[in-house]
Amino acid sequence: MKIGDIELGERPVMLAPMEDVTDPSFRLICREQGAAMVYTEFVSAEALVRNIASTARKLTIDQRERPVAIQIYGRDPEAMVEAARMVEEAQPDLIDINFGCPVKKVAGKGAGAGMLRDIPKMLAITEAVVKAVSLPVTVKTRLGWDCENKIITDLGPRLQDCGIKALTVHGRTRSQMYTGEADWTLIGALKADPRMEIPIIGNGDITTPEAAVKAFEDYGVDGVMIGRGAIGAPWIFKEVARYMKEGSREPVSEAEKFAILRRQIRESIDRIDEYRGILHIRRHLAATPLFKGLPDFRQTRIKMLRAETAGELEHIFREIEDKYYS
Repeated sequence: MKIGDIELGERPVMLAPMEDVTDPSFRLICREQGAAMVYTEFVSAEALVRNIASTARKLTIDQRERPVAIQIYGRDPEAMVEAARMVEEAQPDLIDINFGCPVKKVAGKGAGAGMLRDIPKMLAITEAVVKAVSLPVTVKTRLGWDCENKIITDLGPRLQDCGIKALTVHGRTRSQMYTGEADWTLIGALKADPRMEIPIIGNGDITTPEAAVKAFEDYGVDGVMIGRGAIGAPWIFKEVARYMKEGSREPVSEAEKFAILRRQIRESIDRIDEYRGILHIRRHLAATPLFKGLPDFRQTRIKMLRAETAGELEHIFREIEDKYYS
């Protein structure tokens, strides 16, 4: 699969953009684990144009991450164009436009998935951004605003006509948020549409190697994007690649998983500071499947998610290893 001149190989599996998750350290780890491409946290166009320091820092990329995409969102066409030009100066491999974020503070203000209620404006922003930069521009969106307005099969060709180089579709509506099961049937229908010439990337509920293979085989998508399935489990990319190549369901070892989580903790602390770095990493510790199903784990889990120092977490990790994995 290619996006513009970016070669991503056959059946690429990518890391989805996620706020407060896809920081530089996590992106690099996912690339090392086999993600074909990674995406930054989404960047507010308005905040970037106003030179908000915390937003500008999101443009920092490591050469080892490549190929890497920077994703922007906003509702004002002029701000989106200016932000896209600023992003281009950071030299990512492509620019992605977020028309899919469902959270109230974004979609409720008309940005992200909120654009699904104003298609003319969505198309105008897309076309303006494409014309403003020389980098490939892609879009990530959802099936529609709600179950009565699943418009993606009509919207896809119109976005393509704006000049985008790929389209990612999350198989839920905005009203679903992240509840229920992702519906891939319309993603498959869009891919099968003879009008579509750009790559179609599917997103939603890819949490196992089998789910990734099913997406490719049953719906014909060009690529797959993993979001929540990678939180606390960046090794999923290695497991998917192994399964697709060898048919092996052999998981990554517990020792390697612990090493990755320890690295995430260390690099999060190094990037911010100990207290905030551990707060940041708690989402990964809470979500990791490494601790799912362990008997009598509740009190250990509570203690782990209340830890405030690296020393405390290391002590808890050693207790877990000794009790469950020795």
